Amino acid sequence: MTSAPARERVVRAFAERFGRAPAWRVRAPGRVNLLGEHTDYNDGFVLPMALEHALWIACAPRNDRQVRLYSLDYEEERSFDLDRLAHAEGWSEYAKAVAFVLTVDGVPLRGMDAVLAGEIPIGAGLSSSAAFTVGSARALVAICGAAWDPVEAALRAQRAENEWIGVQCGIMDQLIVAGARADHALLIDCRNLATWAVPLPDHVAVAVLDTGTRRNLAESSYNDCRDRCETAARVLGVASLRDVSPALLEARLADLPEAARRAARHVVGENERTLAAAQALERGDAMSFGKLMNAGHASLRDDYEVSGPALDAIVTAARQAPGCFGARMTGAGFAGCAVALLAAAQTDAFIASVTRDYAAATGREGKVYACQPAEAASAEPLT
Repeated sequence: MTSAPARERVVRAFAERFGRAPAWRVRAPGRVNLLGEHTDYNDGFVLPMALEHALWIACAPRNDRQVRLYSLDYEEERSFDLDRLAHAEGWSEYAKAVAFVLTVDGVPLRGMDAVLAGEIPIGAGLSSSAAFTVGSARALVAICGAAWDPVEAALRAQRAENEWIGVQCGIMDQLIVAGARADHALLIDCRNLATWAVPLPDHVAVAVLDTGTRRNLAESSYNDCRDRCETAARVLGVASLRDVSPALLEARLADLPEAARRAARHVVGENERTLAAAQALERGDAMSFGKLMNAGHASLRDDYEVSGPALDAIVTAARQAPGCFGARMTGAGFAGCAVALLAAAQTDAFIASVTRDYAAATGREGKVYACQPAEAASAEPLT
């Protein structure tokens, strides 16, 4: 069974474990952010796309209030009672967090049996947690027959991470997982949640560059980054760094504490880069887009200080590889993955070059995935 695709394994495993066929098969994609890092919780702009790699859930309703989840990845079952939601430890907390938010919002949940299998590397900066929260919401909503609204679902998944898990993440990950469009990146205004689908030109490809290093977001300095941004906004007298122009920041830099100054410089510059990058992608200007990616990595490394040796090494290897227009770290940072834009015709040569040069520089085995933008989370009825 382990050699079969995850979409098939969850259905087979559900029947074996629960002795009946699942009613639904849910898919929730990972995502890679092309540009606009650490801007979402500052009400700024981001440009992510959904991945073909996804979390798959086979599920069916129960006649009681129990939720039973079996993970093929952890080979472990977890359960909780919808009427007695309490904090605990472990991977199932993400589903429980979503159940809590849906309950608070008055969604008439039912008990559920489910089997899960993931294709998204955990802790790699590809939004495995957002796929889990949005996927859990998609499954629970399908089971009880409630209406599905992608933006509402994204906001609920964000609240689940903020209020239950304790990660003060922005809305980007959840919104791209819930609202992505195939063959397009999605420019998102994180203040009003307006979105613009930006087509990926036929002559380019996106590569995810996995360093093989991992981090735990709740235990990392992610929340500290957010604190520095809030300090900068408070000193500058604005609601968020979204409201700070490059000219205003330059005039007031001396008023900011050093850490807040560097954070603000990154966020203000990154918003400008992201809007310019979306325009470049619209006109098929891969060279300009790549230069903006490179500038974004330098800012994340030097001002925001969320890169790391492995991320820097794989970005360097990518930029030296055939066909590369630009590369940068992606995700919250500290470890995980980078992303590159490259000429589609040189994909094989690019992958071979990056894999070889990264291993030579670090002694680590990196993985490179060429990918195209995928669809948003979905629920497929099986019965």
